[in-house]
This record gives sequence, structure tokens and C-alpha cells, in this order.
Amino acid sequence: MSKVAVLIPTRLKSTRLPNKPLAVINGKPLIQHVYEHAVAVHPAEDVYIASGDQEIIDVATQFGAKCVLTDASLPSGTDRISAALADIDPDGTKYDIIVNFQGDGINVDPKLNLDLIRIMEETGADIVTVGKKITDSAEIQNPAYVKIAMGLKPGEDTARALYFSRSPLPFNRDIDGVDEAFWHIGIYVYNARSLKQFVSLPVGILEAREKLEQLRALENGMTIYAKIVPSVKLVEEAPADINTPEELAQAQHYFKI
Repeated sequence: MSKVAVLIPTRLKSTRLPNKPLAVINGKPLIQHVYEHAVAVHPAEDVYIASGDQEIIDVATQFGAKCVLTDASLPSGTDRISAALADIDPDGTKYDIIVNFQGDGINVDPKLNLDLIRIMEETGADIVTVGKKITDSAEIQNPAYVKIAMGLKPGEDTARALYFSRSPLPFNRDIDGVDEAFWHIGIYVYNARSLKQFVSLPVGILEAREKLEQLRALENGMTIYAKIVPSVKLVEEAPADINTPEELAQAQHYFKI
């Protein structure tokens, strides 16, 4: 049986919502809500908060979380969880699979992690992620909705991801356009060895064009599987994560625990 670590990357700097992880939502900081959701599904001894900000570490330690202080200058959450993994498992023998559970994902259902872990164990993939079917033409055309190219057979919800793009894809020649697409949702589970390999690789050519770091993995021959789900949310009416004051207000309305 695989040994799994859940790493929650978080930082204070946010252009749209400064100090976001410490924003109070019904008596608890945002990062505490996210941590408590994670430990409701995973053993607390394997859940870590990774941050380059001592202030976050201090608050998280007070509510009982295991924490790793990382270099504040790390460029991404992926780099942050890789640095945290090197700290908690320096010889690479403690953990096989790493869950990247985003520090602002207050409304992301952590039970999804269990499906992604199972898929990784069954397929031997380097990375497993999540998608959702979209048919709205405006969303398909919107570059903010990253699309996944994958060959799903009828009745399947899981397959290899062949490409990710901000452009509409895949093209349907029969209708001369794109009638349905799979929207990529940034929830990731990594093979521990693959995570270390990924962050050691240079920025890819396609990654630099699309500004999508998962393309670095594909350019270097790594395998990514995606599971298509109807929803990633705990509460359908609330935003999955928090990036703006408006989304913070919505979370304060729905999460009264």
C-alpha cells in the first residue's frame, strides 16, 4: 500500500487578496479550514502545511498543524511542495505519493484525492489530475479555462492527458468546431520521484508559450492521467477556492463551522 503525504502550499503574497491564508472565515483562518478538510480524509501525521512565510507557520502551529518553512522566493506551489518533501523525506523512503492540496481551496472536496491516488496506483502515472466536461461555447473559447485533450471511450471517466491548452480543443471535424471540451481543474497528485524530476527540469518550450507548467511534464515524456468529475466542490453554490474579496465573502456565508 502506498504511503501518501498531503502537502498544502500557501503564501501571504496575493495580488488580488493580500494575506489571504490568514483571512478569518467564521472564527478560523482560511488555511485552518483547508487543513481541517484535509485531515478529515487523510491521517493528520501525513498532512503538512508548506509556506515561505513565518507568520503562516506560526498560526498553523497554533492550531496543531505540522508545518515546513520553505524558501520564500520559490516561484510556484509545485516548487514549494517539492522543497517541503525534501525536508520531511530527505532520503526518499517515507512517501510514495504526494497530494498537492491548494491552500486556498476551502471548498474543494478532499475525497477527490482518494480517487486520484487510486488511479496513480493502478496506472503507474507520474501525475494524476482532474477535469470537468464543459459544453458552453463561451467557456470553451475562454483562455482562462484550460482544456485537456484526452481520448475517453464511452462510459469512461479516466484517461491519459495528451495535451493541455488555453485554446479550444479537440477540434470536431464533423461539426467544424469544438462542441464539448474537458476543463482542467488544478488538483494534482504526484508520484514522489516524478515530483522531484519535474521541478529539476527547465521550463519547456510549450510551457513558456501557454503558461501551463503541466506541459513541461508532457514535453519530457512524463505520463499524466485525468479523471473527469461532475464537481470538485463540497458546497456547490460557493466558489471552489478564494482569490477575491467577493469570493471571501461568499465563503464566509457558506462555511459557518
